[in-house]
Amino acid sequence: MLRRRAPKRVPGSSGSDPARATDPAAARATAVALLARRDLPSGEVRERLAARGFEAAATAEALAALASEGALDDGRFARNYVAYHAGRGHGPVRIRADLRARGLAPELIETALAAGLDWQALAAAARVRRFGRPAPADYRDKARQARFLQYRGFSADHIRAATGADSDMD
Repeated sequence: MLRRRAPKRVPGSSGSDPARATDPAAARATAVALLARRDLPSGEVRERLAARGFEAAATAEALAALASEGALDDGRFARNYVAYHAGRGHGPVRIRADLRARGLAPELIETALAAGLDWQALAAAARVRRFGRPAPADYRDKARQARFLQYRGFSADHIRAATGADSDMD
């Protein structure tokens, strides 16, 4: 005979309590619990609070309070995201698309991407990590390495600089 488990209660979920759904303090406490695990952009926090049953007004008030305290900062999130993913060998095209999908403002994304990273050097480092130090010997190797760097999110200029490809070969 199989025993059924009781459904898991999501921490911070509002359940069926309508008073809790309109309480900005409860929404703030749930948002703080979410942010304690991982830094999130305000759009994702808003979505997660809505999924837990909080009303838009309570969510907006809680997010405004957290933003004024500095606990919720989309600019900081974008800078940290760019630094982390650039360190993993991802390029600006891919990072921009990821941040756009997370709902960040375009000006925050561009500011974070222009934070002084040398994308050509990062593309070259990603190529060396994957394929070794010697430059690609023929067109086939250059094309294979270029596809890899393109998948990683580097622009054509970064790829040309990293592979040593001539502009007339494109």
